[in-house]
Amino acid sequence: NSNNNTTLNSLVFLPNGISAQIRYSVQEESRAGTVIGNVGRDLGLDHGGLAGRNLRVVSGTKQELFIVNLRDGALLVNQRVDREELCGKSVPCITTHKAVVENPLEMHQILVEIIDVNDNAPKFPEENSTLEVFESAIVGSRFQIEGANDLDVGLNSLQSYKLNHNQYFRLETEEFGEEGKLPFLVLQKPLDREHTATHYLQLTATDGGKPPKYATFNITIFVSDINDNSPVCDKPKYIVTTRENAPIGTFLLTVKASDADEGANGEVEYSLRSKVRGITPEIFEINSKTGKITVKRALNYEEKQMYEIKVLAADRGAVSLSTLCNVVVKVEDVNDNHPEIEITSLSSRLREDAPPGTVVALMGVTDLDSGVNGQVDCSVPGHLPFVLKPSPDGQSYSLVTKDYLDKESAQMYDIKITAKDLGSPSLSSSKVIHLDVLDVNDNSPLFTSSPYIFYVAENNIAGLPIFAVCATDADEGENAEVTYSLHYKGSKSQITSFMNINQANGQISALKSFDFEAVKTFQFQVVATDSGTPSLSSNVTVHVFILDQNDNAPVILYPVSSNGSAEGVEDIPRNVHAGHLVTKVRAYDADIGYNGWLLFSLQEVSDHSLFGLDRYTGQIRTLRSFTETDEAEHKLLILVKDNGNVSLSATATVMVKVVEPKEAFAASDVQSAAKDDEDSDVTFYLMITLGAVSLLFVISIIVLIAMQCSKSTDYTSKYLQEPNYDGTLCHSIQYRSGDKRYMLVGPRMSIGSTIVPGSHANTLVLPDRRRTSEECTHEK
Repeated sequence: NSNNNTTLNSLVFLPNGISAQIRYSVQEESRAGTVIGNVGRDLGLDHGGLAGRNLRVVSGTKQELFIVNLRDGALLVNQRVDREELCGKSVPCITTHKAVVENPLEMHQILVEIIDVNDNAPKFPEENSTLEVFESAIVGSRFQIEGANDLDVGLNSLQSYKLNHNQYFRLETEEFGEEGKLPFLVLQKPLDREHTATHYLQLTATDGGKPPKYATFNITIFVSDINDNSPVCDKPKYIVTTRENAPIGTFLLTVKASDADEGANGEVEYSLRSKVRGITPEIFEINSKTGKITVKRALNYEEKQMYEIKVLAADRGAVSLSTLCNVVVKVEDVNDNHPEIEITSLSSRLREDAPPGTVVALMGVTDLDSGVNGQVDCSVPGHLPFVLKPSPDGQSYSLVTKDYLDKESAQMYDIKITAKDLGSPSLSSSKVIHLDVLDVNDNSPLFTSSPYIFYVAENNIAGLPIFAVCATDADEGENAEVTYSLHYKGSKSQITSFMNINQANGQISALKSFDFEAVKTFQFQVVATDSGTPSLSSNVTVHVFILDQNDNAPVILYPVSSNGSAEGVEDIPRNVHAGHLVTKVRAYDADIGYNGWLLFSLQEVSDHSLFGLDRYTGQIRTLRSFTETDEAEHKLLILVKDNGNVSLSATATVMVKVVEPKEAFAASDVQSAAKDDEDSDVTFYLMITLGAVSLLFVISIIVLIAMQCSKSTDYTSKYLQEPNYDGTLCHSIQYRSGDKRYMLVGPRMSIGSTIVPGSHANTLVLPDRRRTSEECTHEK
């Protein structure tokens, strides 16, 4: 047979009713109709032997794999032939058939060998397989893998296995009888689940066909964990910054540690070590599950600026593995500390003449805060004579004087030092330094008034104090102890030679009485000297005005009788009319002012209707004309008195004779001549007296005006009335000296009349409603 896939092997004649045996071969999977061989020819029936003889092939199975073509006797493939289905793994695979020929009946045996072709690829029981291997497996460990199966036989069967390249496993195969080659995985490198938890391998089974067929088998190797890894912190060091005033419970950070193991071996718990470099971790606390660190206790930047914490991260394996995570907590400063002032050196007493720049105190200033919170600025009140000078490093200050001190202005100082930091909000503190100023003798005694003006009444008692001067010294102690002495310009005058002063209290006394009529004013100087070293002194001029007292009675100058008594005789004609000037009584008083102000009055008169007396001028005039019935002689008693507190007086008698006109003319001529001579002498003396008094008055007024230029002067005019006086004052002059006010008053005067100031007789002392003058106090 020329068919490639059929083969005629031999023709054998067999007994037992079988005439002959024919052997053919055919490749499996041949198409239907494929000619295997020619049975008729092989049986010798190709030359008409088949005519009328029915040739058929009977199969030994239910399948009619082959049929005979009755026309030419060819054996054909009837249906798909599958060697593996017919024979499995048996070799060789031969099917037996019978060829039946009728008329006559003949039976022949036909053997058809099914030749294997590579129509089956190797096949694994499953496409994928898993294998669990502990990562602690040692190198060289073998793991059997279920092999592949190939239904083909011979060279077409499974010939080899191949494993994809990997660094952990290699492939080994062994022959196991009918099972053929079995693959084994051999561990050639230690496993590390944390590095590679799963390995994916591919095993390829290949047969020997041409072309070969193959099958792949996916092997997944799961590396089972063992606790061989310690937890690992996700950062080499954790750093966090928090403010020192962070409240308790403030979250800082989360420590995260990972464990490459799994399950309990990979579950990490956190805890703080009991002691880290001597610092207890009780300041912080950590959540054992989450690793969150919070503040447990108040922080203080000034105690610790940085905390290094060790966090223990441990897994939960049977044999726990752990690691330490480093945590650094930096505390940020908050301005919560007041500056502190420390006085390192202090001079609590300082002389007032200490030069500017003298060091009073040295002090150190500290602030436990840092940065601007710890930068401190110190100051003192600007009105004080002190200043602060910082050191170059700004950590200390010196308190020095910026001007001379004056104990008389301030005996002591409470110097408030204020230290203020530059934080926000700013904090400050203060400290008070007490400094006593020591006195030096830098002040001269100062009199309470300059110049002094005193008014002393004449007739004072000799030896008693008449007035006092007072000087005060702003210094203290011996520097303020003042002594007094008299100082005379040139030689001692006759007046001041009997003046004496108390050195301790400044009281001045006169050793004899003053007489206003002899001396009306004088002056001298008083020197006040302190007891300092060296001593200082000052002087003052004392003006003394003697005040007049009513110690002189009036003196009647006219009329005067021939024997010198105050008695006169006036002759007047009987025919005079009312208002006729009879005479004028003249009188003089050595006192001045009120004491020298004279009033005239009629004490006795024979007929009050005839004569009248002017109380101010002393003129006697007729009040009416004389009648025939009037007497020829009249006696008038004139009283002249001054206006002193204790009035002094004198009397004069005037005899008035009424004469007939002719006698009157003659008598008038004689009296007129006598009177002219007498009046001329009296007028001369009066002119001298009035001139001297006027000059003294003008000098006193000039002195008073000069003294009052620097003082406030209060001039007032007021109507005053003397209790013993029933008349009207014509004018008054009021002036001030020291703490007293004086008023000069006088009557209506004729031209040329003069009032001399300085006398207490016509000077009223008025009460001063302002505060009294300062009293002089001497500390002993």
